[in-house]
Amino acid sequence: MQTNDKGIMDLRHFILREVCRLAWNDELTTENCEKIVYDVSPGPKPQYRCCVYKEREIVRGRIRMAMGKSPDPNKKTKNVVAVIPAACDDCSIQDYTVTDSCRFCLGRPCLSACRFGAIAPGDSKMKIDPLKCKSCGLCAKACAFEAIIHAERPCKKACPVGAITYDENGFCLIDEEKCVHCGHCVRSCPFGAINSKTFSVDVIRAIKSGKRVIAMCAPATEGQFGKGIGMASVRAALKAAGFADMVEVGLGGDMTAAYEAKEWIEAKKEGRKMTTSCCPAFISMLRHHFPEQYEQNKSTTVSPMVAVSRYLKSQDPDCVTVFVGPCIAKKGETLNENIVENADYALTFGELLTLLDAKDVEIVPVEEDYQEASLFGKRFAGSGGVAAAVLEVMKEMGEDTSGITLLTCAGGDECKKALTMLKAGRLKEDFIEGMMCPGGCIGGPSKQAVESVVAKARNELLQKADGRSILENLKKYPMDQFSMYRDGHMETED
Repeated sequence: MQTNDKGIMDLRHFILREVCRLAWNDELTTENCEKIVYDVSPGPKPQYRCCVYKEREIVRGRIRMAMGKSPDPNKKTKNVVAVIPAACDDCSIQDYTVTDSCRFCLGRPCLSACRFGAIAPGDSKMKIDPLKCKSCGLCAKACAFEAIIHAERPCKKACPVGAITYDENGFCLIDEEKCVHCGHCVRSCPFGAINSKTFSVDVIRAIKSGKRVIAMCAPATEGQFGKGIGMASVRAALKAAGFADMVEVGLGGDMTAAYEAKEWIEAKKEGRKMTTSCCPAFISMLRHHFPEQYEQNKSTTVSPMVAVSRYLKSQDPDCVTVFVGPCIAKKGETLNENIVENADYALTFGELLTLLDAKDVEIVPVEEDYQEASLFGKRFAGSGGVAAAVLEVMKEMGEDTSGITLLTCAGGDECKKALTMLKAGRLKEDFIEGMMCPGGCIGGPSKQAVESVVAKARNELLQKADGRSILENLKKYPMDQFSMYRDGHMETED
């Protein structure tokens, strides 16, 4: 994950690596976890916060999340994204603040504009009572000197669905009914107070128990770990760590494109607009914030992750499937009990690296060739990649695609705007490709390098892939043995 504070990421990596190391060695006890706490904050002087006691409480919260638990043992949450309370108290409580530009004028239009009695004269300038302020912004609009600023907290500003508020003490609260698990708040918090639960320990325990654990690596994997590090390299490292095998989820991209193409053809005939189904955060936005469009316009095809999981479970019902990618929302998707034969766990790229690091395994270039997806399936990770794959399938089926219009959305605000237009009946395009992260999945919250670096390494790898067609590629897989629909029903011929 890329943030402006490398220190936060180094601390997260250290804690998760040590938790994973204990899990690999069957030493994950309360006593050993407490040793991690004192390794990070030995005292007597604090290194990160105001005191060692606060530092240690934050580390305990991080350890709990590293074990897939709620950070606060007294406030359990099922949400994947959660707040570590002890880490969330250094942001300003109030949104609107009077700056030193205030001239303490006689007219005091801000005082007249406030409808809640939140503004009063101070010693040398006006002041705002945060307990009374409703953040309406009328005082800022009324000020002739623009002395009142809106200092919105970064987590709230980053959330595309308004899921973040604050309690009376200024601590961040996440509305679990609104949250879409996109991870934008995790990435934006400068204190590292918001994080996602990690299921690395569960994966390690599954491997150590002798279960056949199969990794499923997202199309965004290629290019994330450096020049020349492709799917074969990641596959070799995973096998060295104890995974039974790895399958690239680009194959699931081919599967999803094949079935969404059928839906698009039918929808076009009916004059009905449709959305894609691959991004779980986008689907969550639809379900929670645009329920009518969720029922009427979403694709009923499963995501590529679920497609590969169902394929693997159709071959071996007892296998454990683990998605690996840049996405936090995939964790939420794995917990969706309404999706049958779903992936069992999801790990981010950062979590994968700590899991391997704890086992002393590195991802290094290998000479082995490995490809199960078409180039279109591999390009699912970038904005426009899903739509391009669906159109390619339609062309391979002999359909005329010249009259089809598309709207590709990459980023929370773009997705929200497109769905708002769809709800209002003002969307001109036939189909919406929705991806919650800027640039698509390759810009996800757990990307391992800036987009330009990833893109360069990725393009070099994709140039080595063969140009197999999507439908020809799928003939090698038993598509009749599992369902490609969200409700799990098998397709039947008319």
